[in-house]
Amino acid sequence: MSSLRRLFAAALLVIAASPVFAADPVFPTGARVGMVPLVGLNTARGFIGFETEDKGVKVVVADLPADAYSEVANAFKANPGGTGGIKPQSIETAAGLGYYTVEDAKDPTSGNVRRYSMIVPGIAFSGYVAVQVPENASKIYTDDAVRQMFASTVVRKEVPVDEQLSLLPFRMKELSEFKNVRTLAPGAAVIVADGDETTGFEAAPFMIIGLIGQTAASPEDRGRFAQQIAGTIPGVREGRITMSEPVRIDGQPGYETRIDAVSGKDNTPVTIVQWLRFGGATSLRIIGSSPRDQWAKAFPRFRAVRDGIQPRT
Repeated sequence: MSSLRRLFAAALLVIAASPVFAADPVFPTGARVGMVPLVGLNTARGFIGFETEDKGVKVVVADLPADAYSEVANAFKANPGGTGGIKPQSIETAAGLGYYTVEDAKDPTSGNVRRYSMIVPGIAFSGYVAVQVPENASKIYTDDAVRQMFASTVVRKEVPVDEQLSLLPFRMKELSEFKNVRTLAPGAAVIVADGDETTGFEAAPFMIIGLIGQTAASPEDRGRFAQQIAGTIPGVREGRITMSEPVRIDGQPGYETRIDAVSGKDNTPVTIVQWLRFGGATSLRIIGSSPRDQWAKAFPRFRAVRDGIQPRT
């Protein structure tokens, strides 16, 4: 028997012994969704989840909005037979009742693959797991094996702050007593806020910090670029720019733009500041939003967070 066949045989024995229920769940760094990964799956480097050493088998975990789970559950109940030949299935998980689908597909790099997608209830969010198994690994990572892994899925309410911040391409030395920290796009952007997903962020001061893959074409173009990018701040309505001028941020050229607007489901009057720090092919974008009647206290907190952001070395 070749070494590869011996490896396959050993893996089948381990999976058959249901290791999913004999080990502790693993949370990929920064994730609120975890599970006991099947044999051969390790924490991925290029995304949030797990993968085999050859990167053929992938398990992606993510957060979805809280109402995503109920929408899927309602669709399951309304049409238990599914559509397009794909029948949804349910499974009891450590996180609660999950719903998942299985389908065959073609991947540009892996060829024929088996794809699994599952959603589970979270705490003010919905947990999502997607698995892709190429045909050459399907004898190890079978439908039953993936189902066992799904059954081990757990969620956690919070990711430790230090763990979240470790993923960012910059260091944050000051959080200015903001109560909640949440990575919006792990490794790219973060929100710090006094509110949370349940209460809504707009009713209290919050900030969004992240890198954007855009910058001004020239120093003379920074004002136009700052105002243009300010128009893309999500959730803002009836926005009116009240100030936009160049500034220095940590010794680098930047631009400060302020906006009066309304935001959120309750049409909260807010004042927003956007700072752009230029450097290289990307820009650091810092957004602070506060109800207008809290602006005087919020702005020094925003500035303290801004001044505590440093590049990673």
